[in-house]
Amino acid sequence: MTVLVFVLVALAVLALLALVHRWLWIRLVRDTGLTGWARRTGTAAFIALPLLSVAALTAGRAGAPFLLQQVVSWPGYLWLAVLLYLTLAMLALEPVRAVWLRRLRAASPAPATAPAPAPEPVRVPDTAPDPQSRPASRPESRPEPDREPAPAASEGTASGATGTTRWVFVARTLGGVAAAAALATVGQGTYGVLRGPRVKRVTVPLARLPRAQHGFRIAVVSDVHLGPVLGRAHTQRIVDTINSTQPDLVAVVGDLVDGDVADLGPAAEPLARIRSRHGSFFVTGNHEYFSGAQQWVDHVRELGLHPLENARTEMPGFDLAGVNDVAGEREGHGPDFAKALGDRDRARASVLLAHQPVVIHDAVRYGVDLQLSGHTHGGQMWPGEYLADLANPTVAGLERYGDTQLYVSRGAGAWGPPVRVGAPSDITVVELASYQT
Repeated sequence: MTVLVFVLVALAVLALLALVHRWLWIRLVRDTGLTGWARRTGTAAFIALPLLSVAALTAGRAGAPFLLQQVVSWPGYLWLAVLLYLTLAMLALEPVRAVWLRRLRAASPAPATAPAPAPEPVRVPDTAPDPQSRPASRPESRPEPDREPAPAASEGTASGATGTTRWVFVARTLGGVAAAAALATVGQGTYGVLRGPRVKRVTVPLARLPRAQHGFRIAVVSDVHLGPVLGRAHTQRIVDTINSTQPDLVAVVGDLVDGDVADLGPAAEPLARIRSRHGSFFVTGNHEYFSGAQQWVDHVRELGLHPLENARTEMPGFDLAGVNDVAGEREGHGPDFAKALGDRDRARASVLLAHQPVVIHDAVRYGVDLQLSGHTHGGQMWPGEYLADLANPTVAGLERYGDTQLYVSRGAGAWGPPVRVGAPSDITVVELASYQT
């Protein structure tokens, strides 16, 4: 049943993509009056780009060579981002197009019609014709030379667009505006990802934190998504940013990778150079289970990170716990709050690392003071935050649930398109504050 649902959803998505591409082809290729090589190029692009996008989405799951994944991922994923904002821009300009064309129709004069020729008068002879006289020979009538019909009245030409009808001028103008807006948006969003995450600082007071640990700094890193697009250089930028904050502890809260250790081991290697006073800790995200969670748990341990697999460790003044991601339930390795938190001393403050915010209600039940999560990317690309809000209690930032506080990071990388719009990447330094004097 699950497979059938997946197939039906996949077919519906593919049908929607086909319809969107068909509509954009009509607006940007057919309506703009492209001909010759320009029309052929535009048509080929609207066929090749969606195929590359499908290849980017499926190559990893299909076990394609990593090099092939890299080749198709950049153009395929970037086109998905351009497609989103190109479609939104064209939809936003549809009312403008309709009003503009309506005004052009109203301003166009009705075609002029030539008046019907007046009938020639009939001449009546003064006298009857002589029957014996031969009729005068009439000159042989010759057909008039063919006259070329007058060209149909053009709808007019726009200034600076000689020979182009106003209707085509409208299509080209609006198409150009939409394409420029989409490309500028995606370009800015790509730059925001590739330059690396910025540091965000948040102060979180904990009632049970001892005064001696006031100001304890936790660098929260989530959703790095190393893969065919983001590689070793991106990891190095993240490590440099973490080390620049001089944290007391580093918490990597899932979705570190999209792929196998064999392919991404070199990309993850800079993680071994993270520096903090009390070490670096790791919990799995849903993408680790897509990639083979156990191999990554073993590998990050080799890099010097400490995996918390439904486990807990004591920090100065508080307990640090971590649970597996809920995606691990399919493999029998899901979150186990009883194992991680069940026998702890509740007089001590506690901080929980859990990839998905949805487990906050379990954290409340076990008396956790602060849960640190990621997963949502803050929506990553507007208007994605509204979709993320439907599936998560908190999309980004700090919120309180009973006596438990939840902080959700927007993440340090990007999944799919290496693009962020309205949800900049960050590494958050959570500074714990004590109420005690």
